[in-house]
Amino acid sequence: MIMTQPEYLNIASTLAATAARFPDQPAVIVPGQRGSSGARQISFRELESLTNRLSQGLARLGIGSGERIVLMVRPGIEFIALTFALFKAGAVVVLIDPGMGPRRIFGCLDTVEPRGFVAVSAVQALRILSGRRFARAKFNVTVGRRWFWGGATYQSLLDPVRSISVVNSNIDSPITRSTDPAAIIFTSGSTGPAKGVVYEHGMLAAQVEALHDFYGIQPGGADLPGLPLFALFNVAMGMTTVVPDMDPTRPAQVDPAKIVAAIQGHSATQGFGSPAIWNRVGRYCQSRQITFPTLERIFSAGAPVPVAVLARMKATLTRAGAEMHTPYGATEALPVASITATEVLTRTAERTAQGAGTCVGRPLPTIRLKIIAITEGTIASLADVRELPAGEIGEIIVRGDVVTREYFRRPEATAAAKIIEGQHFWHRMGDVGYLDQEGLLWFCGRKSQAVETESGRIFTDCVEPIFNTHSRVARCALVGVGARPRQSPAIVVELDAGKPSPELTSELRQLAAGHSTTKSIERFLFYPRTLPVDVRHNTKINREQLAEWAAKQ
Repeated sequence: MIMTQPEYLNIASTLAATAARFPDQPAVIVPGQRGSSGARQISFRELESLTNRLSQGLARLGIGSGERIVLMVRPGIEFIALTFALFKAGAVVVLIDPGMGPRRIFGCLDTVEPRGFVAVSAVQALRILSGRRFARAKFNVTVGRRWFWGGATYQSLLDPVRSISVVNSNIDSPITRSTDPAAIIFTSGSTGPAKGVVYEHGMLAAQVEALHDFYGIQPGGADLPGLPLFALFNVAMGMTTVVPDMDPTRPAQVDPAKIVAAIQGHSATQGFGSPAIWNRVGRYCQSRQITFPTLERIFSAGAPVPVAVLARMKATLTRAGAEMHTPYGATEALPVASITATEVLTRTAERTAQGAGTCVGRPLPTIRLKIIAITEGTIASLADVRELPAGEIGEIIVRGDVVTREYFRRPEATAAAKIIEGQHFWHRMGDVGYLDQEGLLWFCGRKSQAVETESGRIFTDCVEPIFNTHSRVARCALVGVGARPRQSPAIVVELDAGKPSPELTSELRQLAAGHSTTKSIERFLFYPRTLPVDVRHNTKINREQLAEWAAKQ
């Protein structure tokens, strides 16, 4: 089912609608931290008023339709308020993971050529010290203390008297179309260069509608989002956002006690986090027999969720009908498919452990999905592809209103990722998998990370779960050594504890011999540290880096 968006639409209108329906409901709660006087919170009515004042302040600075503005602010009230204020001003919000590090962030910014930065003091200092690199960025707002530079501040936006550089007296909100860009959100760059994904107002609205309808999310609940971006959906759906006390760039290092305290202290009904977050929280809860009677649903996304993580978190849910969901998608298309922890634990986990891949559920009603023959290079038209029957592994392609159209100023990448079908297009997910006879989608790994041997391709998620069943394996990665298509497969292992031994290697070889998918694998390498992972979710294994390491062993 493809939804139809109105011609004129600004995603910020969802805040006004929520404020009208639930004016006194808390919109954002920031729990008190050590040394603070307590929690901060703001109602939807107050948030709507705040964003109006901020958007007028942005307009007085001269920020208008289409201006690309980098937003780098800590999660909290200011982040949400500034995002919606920029939407209202007609600006295009540029969001980049700060965990990428300065070099990669600068590379992303060079592509965007931002017209301004709304950012914390440290980011503004880096902008100033970069010289003429961001000479076109003249609309800059410091959120925090100004150190050795002038310009606007967050507070000055709120006070017309203190506001500086009033170059635009017309502060009426611009009219935006549903096809106008609202944001440029960069991919994590876990399997290649980070790319700016262009989000239109209509696409964001379609995501809100898809999430609301499929999961039955009702207004009035409270959500703990481990990824700041998901707080924006809460505003549109009438959910209170409880900001977790954590570093969003290091989810694998989250303090589980703080997450538990936030859920219990604010009666959270929903939580979103990467598998790395729920791994730590689940272990903590299991060891202390903690349960969550208020939680209705938990979401985990970013990478396949280990069965043990699903089992531990599912055990914490004591409310009738409560469930853990693992949506499948990508920055370019979300949500695509979904499955519950109950279905995984009772139906699909055993097949995953035998090499069938990871079941990610059924495509959402708003998504059309096909499996096509694996193809290198661009595909000009859908007429040029071969759709595969059930059970055969191929590329996953999707179409729908939540699917983004392009990468910003990356025409080659856009051409490589899109397939034209008349007036419409399909997005190539970059993943491989298959549909079974029931219509369930099974994820088999990233296409670029498949190992190509003389006897055919071997897929990461059809191999690694087999070895992850060993009690001493924390996790592992399939990598290819040598040049395609004559690579030699190897398994790089991260041990749960202890040191490697000849006996362990022998046991892993016996596991490999017992499955047709893995019987050709004989090389097992033990990584001396935790396996490298992506910066956004701290879960996706960087197999490219491990392949280079394995080649040197």
